[in-house]
Amino acid sequence: MSKLQVNNLVRSATFFQHAGISIVFVFMPIIAKGVTDSIFEIGLLVASFSFAQILSEIYFGRHSDKKGTRLKFIRIGFVGCAIAFGLHYFADDITIFFLVRIAAGIASGIMIPAMIAYTYEANIDKKRAATVISFHALGWLAGIAAAGIASDLKLIFLISAASFIIGLIFTIKLPNPVQKKEIIPGTTKQVILKNKFLFLSLLLRHIGAAAVWTILPIMIVEKLGG
Repeated sequence: MSKLQVNNLVRSATFFQHAGISIVFVFMPIIAKGVTDSIFEIGLLVASFSFAQILSEIYFGRHSDKKGTRLKFIRIGFVGCAIAFGLHYFADDITIFFLVRIAAGIASGIMIPAMIAYTYEANIDKKRAATVISFHALGWLAGIAAAGIASDLKLIFLISAASFIIGLIFTIKLPNPVQKKEIIPGTTKQVILKNKFLFLSLLLRHIGAAAVWTILPIMIVEKLGG
């Protein structure tokens, strides 16, 4: 299989991966408002997904390094996300929402680091890796647009699950190269320390973005009649 074909498959999988995440993420505050009036609880509910995701990414990202394979984690993540995001459909109280959001965070965290690493490793000259990763943003755009078109806070969960299933299908034809196993202890700590200012800037950026996207959807609906 040519590099172009591999990149196109990864682009497609990446697109549906992030479309599936975004279609729920942006509308989660509005959905949460239906089961609780507490802004604090809504904030915790939104944060629970991200907290579970970052822990999952650290653990499974490092685990994929040790195994030297990415595709297994990518496929497991897609299956897990299809199930976890689909289960949102049945959530009808704050406790169940917390459980399914944490499950969704863990499932998405399994595949995201592996997908990024796979993209980078599949491009020896690294020139096309950025174009593949840019499909993250395109997926978010499509997911948000799909949620708006659906205009149904239950239906979007089914669309999200379907997005992950489609993404999984695109991974079936992907080659499964085995990379050099990274088994040296302390690698994660070394990477964080070496790039601490980069990580700090990204942290601050995402804190600001998450704060806005947690409150803005509620404000639009309540204050502007969106």
